[in-house]
Amino acid sequence: MDQMTTAAPRARRRRNLWSWIAFTLGVAYFVLPLIGMFEFSLRKRRDAYSFDAYTSILGDPQFQQTFLYSLVMSLVTVVLGLLLVLPTAFWVRLKLPAMRPVVEFITLLPLVIPVIVIAFGYIRMFNTSSFLPMTGSIMGTNILLAIGYATLSLPYMYRAIDNGLRTIDVGTLTEAAQSLGAGWLTILYRIMLPNVYTAVLSGAFLTISIVLGEYVFAALLDRPALGPYMVWVGGNKAYEPAALAVIAFAVTWGLMGLIQAMSRLSKHTRVAR
Repeated sequence: MDQMTTAAPRARRRRNLWSWIAFTLGVAYFVLPLIGMFEFSLRKRRDAYSFDAYTSILGDPQFQQTFLYSLVMSLVTVVLGLLLVLPTAFWVRLKLPAMRPVVEFITLLPLVIPVIVIAFGYIRMFNTSSFLPMTGSIMGTNILLAIGYATLSLPYMYRAIDNGLRTIDVGTLTEAAQSLGAGWLTILYRIMLPNVYTAVLSGAFLTISIVLGEYVFAALLDRPALGPYMVWVGGNKAYEPAALAVIAFAVTWGLMGLIQAMSRLSKHTRVAR
């Protein structure tokens, strides 16, 4: 009996040790390359570490223009994706549960079909000789780019919102709202949206991360986005690409931090209510 009681803590300590070893190796696998890239980005000034590469990037008007453009396009894409996905996921869960596998398959297609195929398909369908010549103007091209970005973010936005709807009783909330005279728009954007707010934020920030780094759509549509600028910097400068990669990484992790902060704030607000 004593041997069994002493063997259990030993086995537990052994499992904890291997867990910490695996965790340490995983952290090293991701962190060490970042440290090396950050250290390389500081070497622009000979024989001394400096932030010259970061100053060069952040002070470049082209970077400022492309970053602002991509940020605005990402916000437009989030709104477009929300308007498309929230009603679809709500209606499938409420009225068409048998169609859910079909809808999930459709939303996964952007992960299966190469991005360049989707981009060429959109350009072919909406070029100046088509029935809807969106590429014939700057505004039309921007709208087409937002549609393309929304397509690429569809797998992430749909799953985030669908998982959020799964945590609430959609049917009961809908019936209660209808009994009080609420219409479908009120149900969607005043009842369902606040209840899946954290899930929407998760999908939104993932969408922003995708848009900030996307290259193919912006390059083929000749739009001043951040993705083509990053490729140009990588082909024409030495230390600035590493600095730009660190900046992009910091922005991505900043967005992930915002997800966590907004999630906690949402939980505290619900508890207070």
